Amino acid sequence: MSKLEDIKAMAKTRGFFWPSAEIYKSSAGLWSYGPLGVALKQNLISEWRKAITGDMLEIDGSQIMPAAVFNSSGHLSSFQDPITECKKCGSFRADKLIEKVTGKIIPEALPAKEFDKLITKHKVSCPNCKGKLSNVEMFNLMVKTGLGTSRSEENYLRPETCQSIFVDFPQVYRSMRGKLPLGISQIGKAFRNEISPRQSILRTREFNQAEIEVFFNPKSKFEKFSEVKKQKLPLMIKNKINTITVSDAVTKKILVEIEAYYLAQYVKFFQSLSIPLKNIRLRQVGDDEKPFYAKSAWDLEVNTSLGWIEVCAHHNRGDHDLKSHSKGSGKDLSIIDVDKKVLPHVWESSMGIDRLLFCILDLSFVEDKVGGEKRSLLKFAPHIAPYKVAVFPLVKKDGLKEKSQEVFNTLSNLYPCFLDISGSIGKRYRRQDEVGTPFCLTIDYDTMKDNTVTVRERDSTKQSRIKISELVNYLCKKVM
Repeated sequence: MSKLEDIKAMAKTRGFFWPSAEIYKSSAGLWSYGPLGVALKQNLISEWRKAITGDMLEIDGSQIMPAAVFNSSGHLSSFQDPITECKKCGSFRADKLIEKVTGKIIPEALPAKEFDKLITKHKVSCPNCKGKLSNVEMFNLMVKTGLGTSRSEENYLRPETCQSIFVDFPQVYRSMRGKLPLGISQIGKAFRNEISPRQSILRTREFNQAEIEVFFNPKSKFEKFSEVKKQKLPLMIKNKINTITVSDAVTKKILVEIEAYYLAQYVKFFQSLSIPLKNIRLRQVGDDEKPFYAKSAWDLEVNTSLGWIEVCAHHNRGDHDLKSHSKGSGKDLSIIDVDKKVLPHVWESSMGIDRLLFCILDLSFVEDKVGGEKRSLLKFAPHIAPYKVAVFPLVKKDGLKEKSQEVFNTLSNLYPCFLDISGSIGKRYRRQDEVGTPFCLTIDYDTMKDNTVTVRERDSTKQSRIKISELVNYLCKKVM
């Protein structure tokens, strides 16, 4: 099996994620998260809040919004993908089929006839049966839903979380006595009618986003910039990666201060999750590929077994969004900044939580041998592991089970813990290795004599004897 299939099998078996409504024939691109998947996802969100949002204001906007919002944003007219069909096998995204054949990124915004020309030129056929493909049409990805007793009110599930922030900006600014630059964050679901969901949780129809929108005055200096001047950024420009300092990137006018600051924050955040810098790049999105509203666009990508995956999109959106919603709503969304009326510009960082979770699983999932025996393990950084500690009694009798419960009760008040009393110690170790638990504690007969336990480390399998009274301090240094 490929590593992708290995990860999907492991994720399902161990309770990370699996296809939704499997007992029925469910639509593709819908996934359920199990207990360990939820725990890992919440840990990633918690770390994102610590690293990125800081003094930002967080909202939880509605997932269903009226059609007028998406008329103003342009989604109803231009949020679309190129679709082509094989009569036998179904529909496909034309740009992705062409990319597979040519090895080049194909802009989504090309006219349909240009896709037809590329399909003919490169002799692109159905990837399954090699049959002939239909002419390309543009397919809108919005998911429509009817509301009201007559279901006549035209509403849509949001395709991205940012529109909630834009339309709620005036309310947040007034109620929280806002001052520029003002960051608003949001974590929530978005929905897209993807033509061909694929690669597990990487391209789905329902997904989770962690997003920030920073409203700022482009004529004002961005004071936080000085905090990250010396940090290095792996910038990929025209297919060439150049790692330079934040300060140099601004001096050379590759980035402006607000762009440089948040790109640096995200690179630092990804590294804190044990993603090596060599597996991170910030790819400058070219003019023929970037969204029409973006003054600049950078994709933070992570290198995995599937290649480079876009995990977080960064856009300098200018004043496009507040200008569009001012026009569409008939309400002036300008504010007063330093005694002058200004329509704020927006810096956006939009991260796919599901994609980040997959990348973490992919980079953490390894196989090695212990004592000549093959094992699978997830080398999570301890602070994001679903369980920090597992507690085992060597046997169930002679008071060891009760002592294990006592130790478990003490530690579970501080860390997510797991108590496992069945099977051999070796099998219990393997089960915890497979779900990424960094430390296992074994309660044995010596414990009953001297109040010490065996602490076994996941990656090295090294074992140490630690006094129960010292466990909390020992683990605190290791898992936080």
